[in-house]
Amino acid sequence: MATKEESVFPQVGQQIELSNLSLQQLTQLKQQLDQEIHVFLETSRTLKMAQTKFQDSNDCLEKITPDSEGKNIMVPLTGSMYVPGRVANGKSVIIDIGTGYFIQKDIDGAKDYFKRKVSFVGEQIEKIMQVSVEKSKLNKVVAQKIQLQLQAQLSSQQQSQQQEATKS
Repeated sequence: MATKEESVFPQVGQQIELSNLSLQQLTQLKQQLDQEIHVFLETSRTLKMAQTKFQDSNDCLEKITPDSEGKNIMVPLTGSMYVPGRVANGKSVIIDIGTGYFIQKDIDGAKDYFKRKVSFVGEQIEKIMQVSVEKSKLNKVVAQKIQLQLQAQLSSQQQSQQQEATKS
């Protein structure tokens, strides 16, 4: 019976014992795991950037008050280009909710929206990191199996050479 670390789950309900895989299959599995881990880490970084943007938006809402109405501001057009503007309404903001859709919310509603987004993205990061940790553990086990098979092959070759040397 294989332990959890010695089995691979390519599909739900299907289990493969690592000890039954050839060196080439183990190497391919390790490469696949390396790629998956890389994707998980990149996805986690991307989500962390999104989470930071949501948190920054929430922090900016602290500066908008009803007293802000009519005050001069710099409106960003790009990351490094701004135009002068005035706060038209200090009681509500327009939020980009994605794919070209915008909604108008009062300040408290906007704060709640961004807090929920920060929380949701944080939960997704946690889930991805848990999967990444599991894949990393499996990757280490596969690397150990590869090392054991390589050592066994080397040992077998050395024994063969010794036997040939004793025959001569």
